Amino acid sequence: MFITFEGIEGSGKTTQMIPIIEFMQGKGYECVLTREPGGTRIGEKIRAILLDPESTDMDPMTELLLYMADRAQHLKKFICPSISAGKTVLCDRYYDATMVYQGFARGLGIEVIHKLHQLIFEDFKPDLTILLDLPPEIGLMRALKQIENGARMGQEARFEKETLAFHEKVRVGYLELARLEPARFRVIDASMDAIRVQENIIKALSLFLNRSPVSGWKLKVQR
Repeated sequence: MFITFEGIEGSGKTTQMIPIIEFMQGKGYECVLTREPGGTRIGEKIRAILLDPESTDMDPMTELLLYMADRAQHLKKFICPSISAGKTVLCDRYYDATMVYQGFARGLGIEVIHKLHQLIFEDFKPDLTILLDLPPEIGLMRALKQIENGARMGQEARFEKETLAFHEKVRVGYLELARLEPARFRVIDASMDAIRVQENIIKALSLFLNRSPVSGWKLKVQR
């Protein structure tokens, strides 16, 4: 099973993933955590380029293709082998982040990204996506505070330095994707305190896990 967590900067994805994996393991699921960009040795090198605040002159298409390269490596070396081994993969960001950051906010268009995803990854999507939603001004305030107190890495703060208008486009993009795929997305109000958010995520997960078993996806990149 493949579950992803999405949301703007400061939405609390990383904070929530530890208690959620504990909940899943308590239900008998063998879980692994990962993230994008990153998740593999090569992916971490790509991550360093993508999130470096000094990468200010990066062309949007270059940015998109670096994310695609990271995902190709991630799927081949980590996600698909883990799922094939019967593990549940919990991933901090995936395809939807590319759709909203590069498609909506950078203006490359979701059609181009969707076609690339179909061509390269056979439209491999999560079984469930948890979207932590909150106003960008709240998320950015949280993120910048975390950078100041050392809870968030300043050398990975390129997107935190984007304008509020950019992050508003990201949020609108996420909500539009959730509207288009209501069966996959669960939208959680992330403006509440962390405990309340955690409780609501667990409620959504519990309902999802109690439904009919997930069939899972197969991808040629595995072979």
